[in-house]
Amino acid sequence: MFEAIGLAIVIPAGAYLFGLQAGHMGVIGVGSATVATIWNFLFNLAFDHAMQRLVGHTNKGMGTRILHVALFEGGLLMILLPPIAWYLGITLMQAFVMDIAIVVFYVVYAFSFNLAYDRVFPIPASPAYAM
Repeated sequence: MFEAIGLAIVIPAGAYLFGLQAGHMGVIGVGSATVATIWNFLFNLAFDHAMQRLVGHTNKGMGTRILHVALFEGGLLMILLPPIAWYLGITLMQAFVMDIAIVVFYVVYAFSFNLAYDRVFPIPASPAYAM
C-alpha cells in the first residue's frame, strides 16, 4: 500500500515538476522502488552481519542508526544515478537533483503515511503495552 500510494503521487508530480512524460517518470519510479527494495534487503543483511562480526551484536543506538541510513542512502544514490541519467539522457548532476527531490518527498510521505496508519490502525491497549 505504501509504495502504491507513493508511486501514484510521485509519478504525475515528478512528470510535471521535471517536465517528463508520465511514462518516463513511471519507469524511473517503479524501477527505483524495485531497486530500493532489493538494496534494502541486501544492505540490511550485510550491515547486520558486519555489526555482528565487528561488535558482537546488532543492537543499534542513535549513532549507528544515523550511520546506517547515511550509508544506505549513499549506496542507493550511487546505484540509481547512472541508470537514471542514461535513461533520461541527462547529466549526473541533473539526476542528482531529481533524486534529492524524490528523497525529500519520500521522507515527508513516509512520516505522514506512518502517522496516518498508526491513527487508523492503532494497536489495541493491553496490559502488556499499557503504561
